[in-house]
Amino acid sequence: MSTNSNIILGANQYGKAEVRLVKIARDTERHSIEDLNVTSQLRGDFEDAHRNGDNAHVVATDTQKNTIYSLARDGVGSPEAFLQRLADHFTGSFDWVTGGRWAAESYAWDRIQANGTGHNHSFVRNGQEVRTAVVVKDGDRTHVLGGLKDLTVLKSTESGFVGYPKDKYTTLAETTDRVMSTDVAARWRYNPDAVASLDFNKTYDDVKALLLEGFTEGYSHALQHTLFEMGKKVLAAHPEIDEIKFSMPNKHHFVVDLSPFGQDNPGEVFFAADRPYGLIEATVVREDGSDAGNAWEGMAGFC
Repeated sequence: MSTNSNIILGANQYGKAEVRLVKIARDTERHSIEDLNVTSQLRGDFEDAHRNGDNAHVVATDTQKNTIYSLARDGVGSPEAFLQRLADHFTGSFDWVTGGRWAAESYAWDRIQANGTGHNHSFVRNGQEVRTAVVVKDGDRTHVLGGLKDLTVLKSTESGFVGYPKDKYTTLAETTDRVMSTDVAARWRYNPDAVASLDFNKTYDDVKALLLEGFTEGYSHALQHTLFEMGKKVLAAHPEIDEIKFSMPNKHHFVVDLSPFGQDNPGEVFFAADRPYGLIEATVVREDGSDAGNAWEGMAGFC
Protein backbone atom coordinates (compact mmCIF):
# COMPACT_ATOMS: atom_id res chain seq x y z
CA MET A 1 0.00 0.00 0.00
CA SER A 2 1.26 3.47 -0.84
CA THR A 3 2.18 5.82 1.96
CA ASN A 4 2.07 9.60 2.01
CA SER A 5 5.87 9.69 2.02
CA ASN A 6 6.11 8.62 -1.64
CA ILE A 7 3.28 10.77 -3.02
CA ILE A 8 4.49 14.02 -4.57
CA LEU A 9 3.09 16.85 -6.67
CA GLY A 10 3.59 16.47 -10.41
CA ALA A 11 3.36 18.96 -13.26
CA ASN A 12 0.76 21.63 -12.67
CA GLN A 13 -0.53 24.96 -13.94
CA TYR A 14 -3.51 27.17 -13.25
CA GLY A 15 -5.12 30.38 -14.43
CA LYS A 16 -8.16 32.06 -15.92
CA ALA A 17 -9.70 30.42 -18.97
CA GLU A 18 -11.59 32.00 -21.85
CA VAL A 19 -11.50 35.67 -20.94
CA ARG A 20 -13.67 37.39 -23.56
CA LEU A 21 -11.98 40.57 -24.67
CA VAL A 22 -13.24 43.10 -27.19
CA LYS A 23 -11.06 46.17 -27.78
CA ILE A 24 -12.52 48.97 -29.91
CA ALA A 25 -10.18 51.70 -31.08
CA ARG A 26 -12.09 55.03 -31.06
CA ASP A 27 -9.25 57.51 -31.52
CA THR A 28 -10.60 58.51 -34.94
CA GLU A 29 -14.07 58.50 -36.51
CA ARG A 30 -13.13 55.22 -38.23
CA HIS A 31 -13.22 52.61 -35.46
CA SER A 32 -11.58 49.17 -35.44
CA ILE A 33 -12.21 45.96 -33.47
CA GLU A 34 -9.92 43.42 -31.84
CA ASP A 35 -11.92 40.44 -30.53
CA LEU A 36 -10.21 37.68 -28.55
CA ASN A 37 -10.86 34.79 -26.21
CA VAL A 38 -7.78 34.62 -23.94
CA THR A 39 -6.57 31.95 -21.51
CA SER A 40 -3.75 32.54 -19.01
CA GLN A 41 -2.08 29.61 -17.19
CA LEU A 42 0.86 30.08 -14.83
CA ARG A 43 3.60 27.57 -14.04
CA GLY A 44 6.12 27.81 -11.22
CA ASP A 45 6.43 27.21 -7.48
CA PHE A 46 2.92 26.36 -6.31
CA GLU A 47 3.92 23.45 -4.09
CA ASP A 48 2.65 24.95 -0.82
CA ALA A 49 -0.73 25.80 -2.31
CA HIS A 50 -1.34 22.18 -3.28
CA ARG A 51 0.25 20.44 -0.31
CA ASN A 52 -0.41 22.82 2.57
CA GLY A 53 -3.18 25.17 1.48
CA ASP A 54 -0.81 28.15 1.61
CA ASN A 55 -1.87 30.67 -1.06
CA ALA A 56 1.10 33.04 -0.69
CA HIS A 57 2.21 32.23 -4.27
CA VAL A 58 -1.24 31.98 -5.83
CA VAL A 59 -1.82 34.94 -8.14
CA ALA A 60 -5.62 34.96 -8.17
CA THR A 61 -7.24 33.95 -11.43
CA ASP A 62 -9.35 37.10 -11.10
CA THR A 63 -6.10 39.11 -11.06
CA GLN A 64 -5.03 37.35 -14.25
CA LYS A 65 -8.35 38.29 -15.86
CA ASN A 66 -7.96 41.93 -14.84
CA THR A 67 -4.40 42.00 -16.16
CA ILE A 68 -5.61 40.82 -19.57
CA TYR A 69 -8.10 43.68 -19.74
CA SER A 70 -5.60 46.24 -18.45
CA LEU A 71 -2.88 45.32 -20.96
CA ALA A 72 -5.48 45.47 -23.74
CA ARG A 73 -6.05 49.16 -22.97
CA ASP A 74 -2.98 49.93 -25.08
CA GLY A 75 -4.22 47.71 -27.92
CA VAL A 76 -3.72 44.10 -28.92
CA GLY A 77 -1.75 44.37 -32.16
CA SER A 78 -1.64 40.66 -32.90
CA PRO A 79 -2.67 37.77 -30.65
CA GLU A 80 0.90 36.44 -30.66
CA ALA A 81 2.37 39.78 -29.56
CA PHE A 82 -0.34 40.29 -26.93
CA LEU A 83 0.29 36.86 -25.41
CA GLN A 84 4.01 37.59 -25.25
CA ARG A 85 3.23 40.78 -23.31
CA LEU A 86 1.18 38.74 -20.85
CA ALA A 87 3.94 36.17 -20.48
CA ASP A 88 6.56 38.86 -19.83
CA HIS A 89 4.28 40.59 -17.32
CA PHE A 90 3.56 37.57 -15.16
CA THR A 91 7.07 36.11 -15.21
CA GLY A 92 8.55 39.56 -14.58
CA SER A 93 6.18 40.54 -11.76
CA PHE A 94 6.26 37.40 -9.61
CA ASP A 95 9.58 35.70 -8.86
CA TRP A 96 8.01 32.27 -8.34
CA VAL A 97 6.20 32.31 -11.70
CA THR A 98 8.82 30.72 -13.95
CA GLY A 99 6.69 30.30 -17.03
CA GLY A 100 3.28 29.43 -18.31
CA ARG A 101 1.03 28.95 -21.26
CA TRP A 102 -1.04 31.72 -22.79
CA ALA A 103 -3.53 31.01 -25.56
CA ALA A 104 -5.97 33.03 -27.63
CA GLU A 105 -8.63 32.66 -30.24
CA SER A 106 -9.07 35.71 -32.46
CA TYR A 107 -12.31 36.51 -34.28
CA ALA A 108 -12.34 38.68 -37.39
CA TRP A 109 -14.87 41.39 -38.17
CA ASP A 110 -15.45 43.05 -41.56
CA ARG A 111 -16.83 46.50 -42.13
CA ILE A 112 -20.42 46.52 -43.31
CA GLN A 113 -20.61 47.88 -46.84
CA ALA A 114 -23.00 50.82 -46.88
CA ASN A 115 -23.61 52.87 -50.03
CA GLY A 116 -20.61 51.29 -51.67
CA THR A 117 -18.07 51.87 -48.90
CA GLY A 118 -17.04 50.29 -45.60
CA HIS A 119 -18.89 51.87 -42.70
CA ASN A 120 -16.82 53.68 -40.06
CA HIS A 121 -18.31 51.96 -37.03
CA SER A 122 -20.59 49.11 -38.17
CA PHE A 123 -19.23 45.59 -38.57
CA VAL A 124 -20.29 42.05 -39.50
CA ARG A 125 -18.58 38.99 -38.07
CA ASN A 126 -16.32 37.21 -40.57
CA GLY A 127 -17.06 33.53 -40.03
CA GLN A 128 -14.51 31.98 -42.39
CA GLU A 129 -12.15 30.66 -39.70
CA VAL A 130 -10.93 31.26 -36.15
CA ARG A 131 -7.35 32.44 -35.71
CA THR A 132 -5.41 30.89 -32.84
CA ALA A 133 -2.17 31.67 -31.02
CA VAL A 134 -0.21 30.15 -28.13
CA VAL A 135 2.80 31.40 -26.20
CA VAL A 136 4.68 28.99 -23.94
CA LYS A 137 7.32 30.51 -21.68
CA ASP A 138 9.77 28.39 -19.67
CA GLY A 139 12.45 30.45 -17.93
CA ASP A 140 14.37 32.35 -20.59
CA ARG A 141 12.89 30.36 -23.46
CA THR A 142 9.70 31.39 -25.26
CA HIS A 143 7.85 29.45 -27.93
CA VAL A 144 5.29 31.14 -30.18
CA LEU A 145 2.66 29.21 -32.12
CA GLY A 146 0.35 30.68 -34.73
CA GLY A 147 -2.66 28.84 -36.06
CA LEU A 148 -6.21 28.61 -37.28
CA LYS A 149 -9.17 26.28 -36.99
CA ASP A 150 -12.62 25.74 -38.52
CA LEU A 151 -11.40 26.64 -42.01
CA THR A 152 -13.87 24.61 -44.08
CA VAL A 153 -12.77 23.81 -47.63
CA LEU A 154 -14.12 21.59 -50.41
CA LYS A 155 -12.73 20.27 -53.68
CA SER A 156 -15.44 19.05 -56.07
CA THR A 157 -13.10 16.96 -58.24
CA GLU A 158 -9.40 16.06 -58.76
CA SER A 159 -9.47 13.80 -55.72
CA GLY A 160 -9.59 10.02 -55.43
CA PHE A 161 -8.81 7.10 -53.16
CA VAL A 162 -7.49 3.82 -54.56
CA GLY A 163 -4.90 1.15 -53.82
CA TYR A 164 -5.69 0.67 -50.13
CA PRO A 165 -5.63 -2.78 -48.48
CA LYS A 166 -8.90 -4.71 -48.42
CA ASP A 167 -10.15 -7.45 -46.13
CA LYS A 168 -13.50 -8.99 -45.26
CA TYR A 169 -14.54 -5.79 -43.48
CA THR A 170 -13.85 -3.49 -46.43
CA THR A 171 -16.94 -2.15 -48.16
CA LEU A 172 -15.59 1.17 -49.46
CA ALA A 173 -15.35 1.22 -53.24
CA GLU A 174 -12.32 2.70 -54.95
CA THR A 175 -12.83 5.97 -56.80
CA THR A 176 -10.73 8.29 -58.92
CA ASP A 177 -13.19 11.17 -58.77
CA ARG A 178 -14.75 12.23 -55.49
CA VAL A 179 -15.62 15.27 -53.42
CA MET A 180 -12.94 16.02 -50.81
CA SER A 181 -13.80 18.34 -47.93
CA THR A 182 -12.29 19.08 -44.55
CA ASP A 183 -12.17 21.53 -41.66
CA VAL A 184 -8.53 22.63 -41.48
CA ALA A 185 -7.05 23.05 -38.01
CA ALA A 186 -3.37 23.95 -38.08
CA ARG A 187 -0.75 25.32 -35.73
CA TRP A 188 2.71 26.40 -36.78
CA ARG A 189 5.74 26.93 -34.55
CA TYR A 190 8.00 29.89 -35.17
CA ASN A 191 11.76 29.67 -34.82
CA PRO A 192 12.48 31.43 -31.49
CA ASP A 193 15.26 33.48 -33.08
CA ALA A 194 12.87 34.94 -35.67
CA VAL A 195 9.93 36.15 -33.61
CA ALA A 196 11.39 39.48 -32.49
CA SER A 197 11.22 40.97 -36.00
CA LEU A 198 8.06 39.27 -37.30
CA ASP A 199 4.88 40.92 -38.43
CA PHE A 200 2.56 38.23 -37.10
CA ASN A 201 -0.55 39.61 -38.78
CA LYS A 202 1.06 39.71 -42.21
CA THR A 203 2.54 36.24 -41.74
CA TYR A 204 -0.81 34.84 -40.65
CA ASP A 205 -2.55 36.21 -43.74
CA ASP A 206 0.10 34.73 -46.00
CA VAL A 207 0.10 31.31 -44.31
CA LYS A 208 -3.68 31.10 -44.62
CA ALA A 209 -3.48 32.00 -48.31
CA LEU A 210 -0.80 29.35 -48.88
CA LEU A 211 -2.86 26.69 -47.12
CA LEU A 212 -5.83 27.47 -49.33
CA GLU A 213 -3.69 27.47 -52.47
CA GLY A 214 -2.11 24.18 -51.43
CA PHE A 215 -5.51 22.60 -51.01
CA THR A 216 -6.50 23.52 -54.56
CA GLU A 217 -3.33 22.45 -56.33
CA GLY A 218 -2.83 19.15 -58.13
CA TYR A 219 -4.63 15.82 -57.91
CA SER A 220 -5.15 14.51 -54.40
CA HIS A 221 -4.59 10.77 -53.87
CA ALA A 222 -5.76 11.06 -50.24
CA LEU A 223 -6.29 13.75 -47.62
CA GLN A 224 -2.87 12.77 -46.23
CA HIS A 225 -1.33 13.64 -49.59
CA THR A 226 -2.99 17.06 -49.69
CA LEU A 227 -2.12 17.80 -46.05
CA PHE A 228 1.58 17.19 -46.69
CA GLU A 229 1.60 19.36 -49.82
CA MET A 230 -0.08 22.19 -47.89
CA GLY A 231 2.53 21.96 -45.12
CA LYS A 232 5.43 21.86 -47.59
CA LYS A 233 4.11 24.98 -49.30
CA VAL A 234 4.07 26.93 -46.03
CA LEU A 235 7.54 25.86 -44.90
CA ALA A 236 9.06 26.56 -48.31
CA ALA A 237 7.77 30.13 -48.26
CA HIS A 238 8.44 30.91 -44.60
CA PRO A 239 11.91 30.02 -43.26
CA GLU A 240 10.90 31.50 -39.89
CA ILE A 241 8.43 28.61 -39.38
CA ASP A 242 10.03 25.34 -38.25
CA GLU A 243 7.01 23.03 -38.23
CA ILE A 244 3.29 22.94 -38.85
CA LYS A 245 0.79 20.50 -37.37
CA PHE A 246 -2.56 19.62 -38.90
CA SER A 247 -5.75 18.00 -37.69
CA MET A 248 -8.14 17.49 -40.61
CA PRO A 249 -11.37 15.47 -40.56
CA ASN A 250 -12.48 13.90 -43.81
CA LYS A 251 -15.95 15.38 -44.35
CA HIS A 252 -17.44 12.56 -46.38
CA HIS A 253 -19.81 13.26 -49.26
CA PHE A 254 -21.69 10.17 -50.45
CA VAL A 255 -23.42 10.02 -53.84
CA VAL A 256 -27.16 9.54 -53.32
CA ASP A 257 -28.80 6.68 -55.22
CA LEU A 258 -31.60 8.30 -57.22
CA SER A 259 -32.44 5.16 -59.25
CA PRO A 260 -35.58 4.42 -57.19
CA PHE A 261 -36.94 7.68 -58.59
CA GLY A 262 -36.00 6.86 -62.17
CA GLN A 263 -33.14 9.36 -62.17
CA ASP A 264 -29.42 9.13 -62.75
CA ASN A 265 -26.89 10.84 -60.52
CA PRO A 266 -23.62 11.60 -62.32
CA GLY A 267 -21.89 12.78 -59.14
CA GLU A 268 -24.08 15.82 -58.55
CA VAL A 269 -26.32 15.04 -55.55
CA PHE A 270 -24.62 14.09 -52.28
CA PHE A 271 -25.38 13.25 -48.69
CA ALA A 272 -22.93 15.20 -46.51
CA ALA A 273 -22.28 12.98 -43.49
CA ASP A 274 -21.13 14.63 -40.25
CA ARG A 275 -20.11 11.39 -38.44
CA PRO A 276 -18.36 9.10 -38.24
CA TYR A 277 -15.46 10.67 -40.08
CA GLY A 278 -11.87 9.94 -40.91
CA LEU A 279 -9.45 12.07 -38.91
CA ILE A 280 -6.09 12.81 -40.50
CA GLU A 281 -3.35 14.34 -38.33
CA ALA A 282 0.32 14.91 -39.11
CA THR A 283 3.27 17.23 -38.62
CA VAL A 284 5.31 18.69 -41.48
CA VAL A 285 8.65 19.68 -40.03
CA ARG A 286 11.86 21.36 -41.14
CA GLU A 287 14.57 18.73 -40.65
CA ASP A 288 17.12 21.27 -39.39
CA GLY A 289 14.59 23.31 -37.41
CA SER A 290 14.90 24.45 -33.81
CA ASP A 291 14.13 22.21 -30.85
CA ALA A 292 10.43 22.31 -29.98
CA GLY A 293 11.14 21.88 -26.27
CA ASN A 294 7.85 22.02 -24.38
CA ALA A 295 6.06 24.13 -26.98
CA TRP A 296 3.34 21.52 -27.54
CA GLU A 297 2.88 20.60 -23.89
CA GLY A 298 -0.71 20.89 -22.71
CA MET A 299 -2.16 20.97 -26.21
CA ALA A 300 -5.64 19.50 -26.35
CA GLY A 301 -5.65 16.96 -29.16
CA PHE A 302 -2.99 16.70 -31.84
CA CYS A 303 -2.73 20.44 -32.49
